Amino acid sequence: MKLYIAEKPSLGRAIAAVLPGPQKKEEGLIRCGGDQVVSWCIGHLLEQVEPDTYNPAFKQWRLEHLPILPDEWQLKPRKGVSKQLSVLRKLVKSADQIIHAGDPDREGQLLVDEVIEFLKVPASKKSQVQRLLISDLNPDAVRRALQRLKSNREFVPLSVSALARSRADWLFGINMTRALTVKGRSAGYNGVLSVGRVQTPVLGLVVQRDAAIDAFVPKPFYEVDAHLLTESGERFKARWQPSEACARFQDEEGRVLSKALAENVVARITGQPGKLLSDERKTGQQAVPLPYNLSALQIDCAKRFGLNAQQVLDAAQALYEKHNLITYPRSDCRYLPAEHFAEGAKVTQAVARTQPDLSAAVQNADLSFKSKAWNDKKVEAHHAIIPTSKAASAERLSRAELQVYSQIARQYLMQFYPPCRYADRRVEVEIAGGLFVAKVRQILDPGWKALLGKEAEDETVGQLPVLKPDEPLHCERGELLEKMTQPPKAFTDASLLAAMTGIARFVQDAELRKVLRETDGLGTEATRAGIIELLFRRGFLQRQGKQIHATAAGKALIAALPDDLSRPDMTAHWESQLDAISRKAFNYQGFMQPLQDALPNLISSIQPQALSGIPAPKTAGKRRRKSSGSKVKGTGSTSRKRGAASAAASGRKRATSSAV
Repeated sequence: MKLYIAEKPSLGRAIAAVLPGPQKKEEGLIRCGGDQVVSWCIGHLLEQVEPDTYNPAFKQWRLEHLPILPDEWQLKPRKGVSKQLSVLRKLVKSADQIIHAGDPDREGQLLVDEVIEFLKVPASKKSQVQRLLISDLNPDAVRRALQRLKSNREFVPLSVSALARSRADWLFGINMTRALTVKGRSAGYNGVLSVGRVQTPVLGLVVQRDAAIDAFVPKPFYEVDAHLLTESGERFKARWQPSEACARFQDEEGRVLSKALAENVVARITGQPGKLLSDERKTGQQAVPLPYNLSALQIDCAKRFGLNAQQVLDAAQALYEKHNLITYPRSDCRYLPAEHFAEGAKVTQAVARTQPDLSAAVQNADLSFKSKAWNDKKVEAHHAIIPTSKAASAERLSRAELQVYSQIARQYLMQFYPPCRYADRRVEVEIAGGLFVAKVRQILDPGWKALLGKEAEDETVGQLPVLKPDEPLHCERGELLEKMTQPPKAFTDASLLAAMTGIARFVQDAELRKVLRETDGLGTEATRAGIIELLFRRGFLQRQGKQIHATAAGKALIAALPDDLSRPDMTAHWESQLDAISRKAFNYQGFMQPLQDALPNLISSIQPQALSGIPAPKTAGKRRRKSSGSKVKGTGSTSRKRGAASAAASGRKRATSSAV
């Protein structure tokens, strides 16, 4: 018997639908022709045990117990999944061949691998397990995937990376949450203070941004425009470029802070001749943006529609599982396999039927045009998020689903449009010994930007007259522009996600910043939305309109921890190492041992005085009473689903709770 183990029921049904009949549905499985059986997990069937499983004394939260370091890691079935685990236990015993059909990411790899390990599948059978990688639930795509099975052994490093992540999150989350909470009690803080290697530096980013806004003192700065007249009577403006001699009157961003200096420039140039130094013209082009990965999709949907990260993820998950209109939505890749190029006609027609507003964009697309998105070398387990060749009535979609679909579809259609072509012109003029510059950009061919409509930025900025070489110019007057420096902008859903994705710019360690790749960030594509929402649920973040700010409890939590834990350096380093493990460039022990060694110092460095007089958020207080001082539900667990009930309904992944 050949057994397929899918990550969730919807994927299992998609596999069974293309296998030969007859089909017979039973509890937790589907029997198909040819002695083939499809069964499934319901997200993570297993989770890390609580500390008191290792030692009953750990039920009480005490500093003397810390750090808790399991000698032998244990998993237990998640609540509500025992029946499904029993189904799989019987099936793996009788199966001659097992096909691993977890989602195509490191969590999906571990999710099925840990079940196979937990059910004690013999080594001989385990070595023959094959891997099925599906990113599109439509029948044709599933059939193609079934023809390309790989050995599951090829994905061992991916599984080890996920295992290291889950265990490290447990160690860090359990120990630091207990340490901070117990120490917080001594300062009078009567609530649970969850700490995680991702959630804490994310909170730290917001706390630091809030502090910078609060400490900001606006300062005036000055610019000077020269109003110029040509021989033929045409007018244009050019802006003063301060020389090196003005450096002592400028701030670190080059803004002139001396009004007297700017007024002097105005007086010196008014009524004076101007000399044309250069008139340069350059054409250029702006390449088509790549199709979406999840974070880029969440950022753009936040900007365009005001959707938060979780709303985008929920809508994308429904488009994938329920409607089969898009490919796998938790991808961190923005490239496509070359073979997908041939599907362009089918996919674009499906887009036109599903989203009529994009019909004109489909008609004007050049399906022979091939952007740089199609690149096999850039695609690993999964590819960018794109529409499938299936169409559906827009009336079947919720408002958020239609918005997310249209965003994905539009980005895909752009791949069949040429680059945006523009012409830049830069004119330099000397007046009374000072340099003045005028710049304009004109769009020659909008290319892919034609799909942006009103969102397209108007890059045609004014016009410059035709100027002859050495043409004399006259400065009719100088104009003083007084402006004020602006405080840093508060985080929004879009900018906080962008910060988590491009974390390198917030990392202080210069050496670490050098080695961080563009794809490194805080958390993963699958967990970032959940981490942000977790901080809101626990009362550490709050929204003020579109702005995100830290609460008093959130600020106090960060103040009580050592600086190393509130900055993203450590977590970025972790992500870099976990990625290296998945690429066989690093190993499990090299990742885990330094963390175990560091825990005692991290625990001792907590300073709870910052929590004095700070009331616990209602959510933390309520959770605290429920736990009766013994444990926090979900703290440190390796679950990425939103509870057993919702997981059974949707199979959606969630972030590890306080461990992340």
